[in-house]
Amino acid sequence: MITQKQNKFLVALALVGFTMFSLSSCNKDDDSDPIKEGIERSELILTEVSGEAVYPHGDHFHGLAAGVEGESVTIKFDENGDATSGGHLHLEAEAVYKIELKAWDYNGKEVQNDFIASKAVADNYKAFLVGGNFILNPDTDDESGAIFQPRDLKYGDGTDVNGQFETTGILSYFTIGHDNEGATKNVKYVLRKLNTGLKATVTRTDWNKDNYATLFAGENVLELKFEIHAEHGHDH
Repeated sequence: MITQKQNKFLVALALVGFTMFSLSSCNKDDDSDPIKEGIERSELILTEVSGEAVYPHGDHFHGLAAGVEGESVTIKFDENGDATSGGHLHLEAEAVYKIELKAWDYNGKEVQNDFIASKAVADNYKAFLVGGNFILNPDTDDESGAIFQPRDLKYGDGTDVNGQFETTGILSYFTIGHDNEGATKNVKYVLRKLNTGLKATVTRTDWNKDNYATLFAGENVLELKFEIHAEHGHDH
């Protein structure tokens, strides 16, 4: 028969065990979620990249390392992902643009690189560019469609990002292509936290799929909404 004193001891022991479990659970969550307080504002910086070596090929670009950077335009977003500045873009259809994400938490700390601090962290995240009903470049006969290529090169710890299945899209490259000229396209840059193991299944042609959320279960960390109007560019 358990005495009252023994019963109190057992209750206390159970409480200690529960507290330890709760702490370990919190720590585990912290490891996989670098942004704990949300994102107050963010930016997408688009910089034109040109050069004879730079050209589209299927679902990716060649020659980016030898590209020359030109003018930049910045879109600014609030905490809801709505554009507060620069939200209607006029882009050259055949031009290639580097896209850089910047984001700040509610303490004013710049946090975009926290998503790629290490491979273990980055394995949870992938960027998509959804909407717009783009004709993708691999579906054309003359390389005249759209490409969105995440191209992060290094993790925050200094190790190399190896190949398309490891890239996240904090740094990416984009072209619209002549097949997508004309009407204004409403798009969203989405940074998604994926369920374990799914990132390795995202290919370079999945970036614009309307059913991305069904195919790649998880939750969106960012949804940045803006408009793109593709037009004939100037002669280079």
